[in-house]
Formats: sequence, C-alpha cells, structure tokens
Amino acid sequence: MVLARWLLVAVLSALVIGSGVAVVYVKHENRKLFMELQSFYKVRDQLDEEWGRLLLEQSTLARQGRVEHLAHERLGMVVPNPSEVVIITLMKW
Repeated sequence: MVLARWLLVAVLSALVIGSGVAVVYVKHENRKLFMELQSFYKVRDQLDEEWGRLLLEQSTLARQGRVEHLAHERLGMVVPNPSEVVIITLMKW
C-alpha cells in the first residue's frame, strides 16, 4: 500500500513537472512567433511606404506636360496641326 502511494506520488509529480516544462516551452515558442510576426509587420510597413513613394514618383513622371516636354526635347516631336491629322476608321466585315 505504501509503495503504491509512493508510486502514485512519483507519477503525479512527474506529470506536474512535465506539464510545467510544457507550459514554459509553449510560452517561449509563442514569444518567438510573436517577435517574428512583429518583424513581418515592420517589413510590411516598409513596403507600404516604398509603394506610396513609387506611386508618387509614377504620377510625377507620367504628367502630361512632362511627357510632352521630353518628347519635344529628346525626340524632336511636335504637336501636328489639325490639317495634318488623319483619322482612320476600321471597317467591320
């Protein structure tokens, strides 16, 4: 009877210790994953900022006046006179 009681106490003690170790391990893993998540959020925020800068740069570069200026300056293009414009219509078969 005494041996069975000591065996029961030993098993329950081992289970309590094992449970405590498992809780510590799970908390540690949780903290590691949370830190990784925070680093992903930081990268996401940096990419969002870069995306905003790129959109602003794109809108600046695509301005009509700038495109016309570069076409005239670099390519020697000019706006045609209305009499020089030919409109072609496609015929449907």
